[in-house]
Amino acid sequence: MKRLALAALLLAAPAAAQETAPNAPREAGEVRLPVFEAGVAGGGGWLPDYPAADQNHLRGIALPYVIYRGEVLRADDQGVRGRVLRGERLGLDLSFSGAFPSSSDDNRARRGMPDLDWQGEVGPALRLTLWRDPLHPRRVNLELPVRAVFSSDLTSVHYRGVVFSPELAYEDRNIGFPGARLRIGAGPIIATSRLHRYFYEVAPEFALPDRPAYRAKGGYLGTRVQFSYRVPLTRQISFVGGGRVENFGGAANADSPLHRQNWNWTVALGFAWSFYSSETTVASSADPFD
Repeated sequence: MKRLALAALLLAAPAAAQETAPNAPREAGEVRLPVFEAGVAGGGGWLPDYPAADQNHLRGIALPYVIYRGEVLRADDQGVRGRVLRGERLGLDLSFSGAFPSSSDDNRARRGMPDLDWQGEVGPALRLTLWRDPLHPRRVNLELPVRAVFSSDLTSVHYRGVVFSPELAYEDRNIGFPGARLRIGAGPIIATSRLHRYFYEVAPEFALPDRPAYRAKGGYLGTRVQFSYRVPLTRQISFVGGGRVENFGGAANADSPLHRQNWNWTVALGFAWSFYSSETTVASSADPFD
C-alpha cells in the first residue's frame, strides 16, 4: 500500500520553532511555540503499487502543510491526532493514515481492472508506554490503532472495512542532532474481508488466463518494519528520510493472482519549510513526546 504514513514522513517534518510572544508573561527559561504554523513540504519515494505487488513506482509530492498545537487537536511532526486521553503510561489518540492511488494501467497484475483510489483511515489508537529512559528522551511504546478505511476518486467516497495494525515502536529524540527524531516500529497488519477484497479480489468479468477469478477473505495481511529520521536543519527547514520493509508470507490471500510477491520495500526522502508562524504561542510541554 502506498501509505500516506509515508506522505506524513515526507510532509510532517517541520522544525520546532521556539520563540516567545512579545508581551506574553512567562517563567524564566520557558520555551514557547507558535500555536499555528504553515509551510510547504515535498519529497519523493520508491513505493510498491499495493501490498504484495511486484512493481514499485517513483512518486513525488509537494503540498502545503499546517501545524496546530491545540490542547486536544494537534497536527505536528507526529501526525494529525486528537489527544483524547493523556498519561505517562497510557494515551488514547484519534489517529489518521491512508494510501496513495495506483493506476491499473501502470501495473501488469491489475491491467484492465479498476484503479485503486486515494485511501484514508481514521480511528482510535491506544498507546501503552512499556519503557522510558529517565535520563534521555527515548521510549518504547505498544501502539494499538484500529481504523476505518475509505477510498475516494475525489468524486465519491466508499467504505473499505477496518484495519488493525498493532506496532511496537522505539522513539528517540535529540539523537545525533538537537531536535532530531528517530522512530523504528514493527508489527502485523490485520484487516477485514472488505479491505482484502479491494486489493486482492478478481471479479469474473476481470478474469484472464493468467489471472483467474478469486474471492478474497479477511485476516492477516502482512508484517512491516519501518523507520524514519527527522533532522531540523534550521528553525524553519527540516530534512526527513525513512523506509519500510514488509513481508506478506502466510497472508490470508496469498493464493490471489494479485498477490505477486512476499516482500515489498519502500524508501523516501523529503523536506519541509515553515514560512509562517503565528504570534500567539503556547508553552512547550516538558515532555518531548507530548
